[in-house]
Amino acid sequence: MNDNPQMRRIQFRAWHRGTREADYTVGGFFDRYHDTWNADDIAWFERFMEEQDADIMGWALGTIPVPEEWKGPMMDRFLKLDFVKIV
Repeated sequence: MNDNPQMRRIQFRAWHRGTREADYTVGGFFDRYHDTWNADDIAWFERFMEEQDADIMGWALGTIPVPEEWKGPMMDRFLKLDFVKIV
């Protein structure tokens, strides 16, 4: 468990989105990458979590285009979906 209260709060929010699909997607992304994030990446992720689950899942699945404001290295990592375990 992370000793940083901010990161514990972010992790909790990432894994408690409202839909199971979003929990696994957003929470899995957090678990896979958060150790590599700098302050700007953390700020991006906190803003990202303010988006609606339907939009985030649409971007992840490619059913709706990613808005320009979200495009960049963090979104590129998110869209890889290499953190989602498929059984």
